[in-house]
Amino acid sequence: MQRSHLRALSLKRGASVARREARKPRESSQAGILVCRFDDPDSYPFDEPDFDPDQPEELETILAAQRDSFADLAKSELVKLFEEQPESVFYQRQLQVMFEKRYFHWVTVRALSELAREGVLAIEVLPLPKTGTITFYRASSYRYWKRDADEVVKLVSRFSDSSFTSALGAQGETMFDAALPTVGFLPKGRKVRSYGAAEWTETKHDLDRVFERDGVAYGAEIKNTLGYIERVELEIKMKMCKHLGLKPLFIVRMAPKTYVNDVAEMGGFTLIFKYQLYPFGQKAFADEVRAKLGLPTDCPSRIEDGTVKRLLDWHLKTLAKSG
Repeated sequence: MQRSHLRALSLKRGASVARREARKPRESSQAGILVCRFDDPDSYPFDEPDFDPDQPEELETILAAQRDSFADLAKSELVKLFEEQPESVFYQRQLQVMFEKRYFHWVTVRALSELAREGVLAIEVLPLPKTGTITFYRASSYRYWKRDADEVVKLVSRFSDSSFTSALGAQGETMFDAALPTVGFLPKGRKVRSYGAAEWTETKHDLDRVFERDGVAYGAEIKNTLGYIERVELEIKMKMCKHLGLKPLFIVRMAPKTYVNDVAEMGGFTLIFKYQLYPFGQKAFADEVRAKLGLPTDCPSRIEDGTVKRLLDWHLKTLAKSG
């Protein structure tokens, strides 16, 4: 299974001409995201375009090195956290977001899973009313965890309710609808499945918005969520943009560097705004979630000028190169 995955990557990206000199984590200049090659959260991650699958004898060694360089680093930081806070409980998404500047979300989950299998951490799965379940991690020695977990469940249930998540989505769209025209990106469509003479019929998906500036049209997807956009959805939306003749524009709270690179390869841009935007009038709730769970939640009256300026600067630079 691993070899077939690697072979597919090779066919897609081309055979190797040289090994990458370094396989260690390095800091990205964009949004402080760790650059690593864990590119598939649903299978063993390995995204190495310079790897030659015709040399399978090196597979196990390289896979082991990749795993050690990221999952083990995450494990050591997680162990330190629970040593410093032995009488605390954390839920899975909370830990993913807490460590996202250094590790992709799925790397943190793998590290947590291994620590639980090794008995270093205890794992508990509790019901999350009207939503499903919530997974907690705690130090194995913490006896009175249930009381703390119940308090977290109550809080998470409030912002996981379907009516509130819908409001979060609408808030993100509303705020960027207002912000992008201030730097010249004018709205040309909502819930778009066709543009010009082209129409998307392959799936029932649509694009949140189309914005245009200087004759360049962007197919925009706006995600005001703590988690990443799903990989499958990302690929569908990029394919839609290509079919409709639009440049892909993903406006998201956070994205892994691999997603950012994939969008860039399609000639598009990923605008990261870092904080989940709570609906107007919910500042006290956003402050409570941030204070109690350490999550990046806020309730600003407008998008910061510097956020949309990053998009404008990239647009103007790209336009100058193409001209």
